[in-house]
Amino acid sequence: MASKTDKKKRRDFSDSESENETLDKFASVNIKTEVKKRKDFSDSEEEQPAVLVQSKVASVKPSKQRRDFSDSEDEDEKTKKGTSRMMSGANRPPVRTGHWSMGLLDSMNNPDLQIYKDDRIVVIKDKYPKAKYHYLVLPRISIPSLKSLKSEHLELLKDIHKKGREITEKHKSSGLDFRLGYHCVPSMSHLHMHVISQDFNSPCLKTKKHWNSFTTQYFVGSKDIIEQLETTGRVNPPAAGRHAELLKTPLRCHVCRQAQTNMPKLKQHILQHIKSK
Repeated sequence: MASKTDKKKRRDFSDSESENETLDKFASVNIKTEVKKRKDFSDSEEEQPAVLVQSKVASVKPSKQRRDFSDSEDEDEKTKKGTSRMMSGANRPPVRTGHWSMGLLDSMNNPDLQIYKDDRIVVIKDKYPKAKYHYLVLPRISIPSLKSLKSEHLELLKDIHKKGREITEKHKSSGLDFRLGYHCVPSMSHLHMHVISQDFNSPCLKTKKHWNSFTTQYFVGSKDIIEQLETTGRVNPPAAGRHAELLKTPLRCHVCRQAQTNMPKLKQHILQHIKSK
């Protein structure tokens, strides 16, 4: 029979085992709790960088937008300044004043060139004379060329011719011959009759084209134009179809028809005829 002491010992041991089991369970729970805390903390640390990145992106975007807006404002300012300079004329391209072939319209109103004007015609000195005396007689109304002439212009052409004859009379004492006429295909727009002395003594007479435009069929007499307009009601010079060929004609003296090899020799030769008068 077991003594009371042994029973007490076993009970104490059993109680001790229970306490140990309780302690073990408590420790186990504490360990699990700590592990869970560490895991939650770790997860929190992993999420935190993502939050920070998003925060940084959010903070960068407004800054970039502000910079883009600032750049846009700078471009707008530059555009305004450029427009302002152009409007003020700083960068304005040069204004085209028209084709050179329209130059006669300006010359008609140039007081330095005008020698006569009335309500129908204007007489000017040729800006680049091909002889000692070289004038242009022009109608005030718009007539681009010989082909634009109509029967209604007949009286006007006669007035132009008459004024040309008056000019030659004023230079009668010079002893020079004159011709009145038109180029069949003029280089300048607006009808004009040439009144030109036949000495051709001018530094502006430089090329074969200049010479042949006044000494071949390229130059049509004023009386011939008037006669054609009276007869047919229009003007179409026969030489117009071969005007380019006429301008390339070999050089010849318009007085004696002697051939010359170049313009300097031709001009020197012409002086002999002028001195003989």
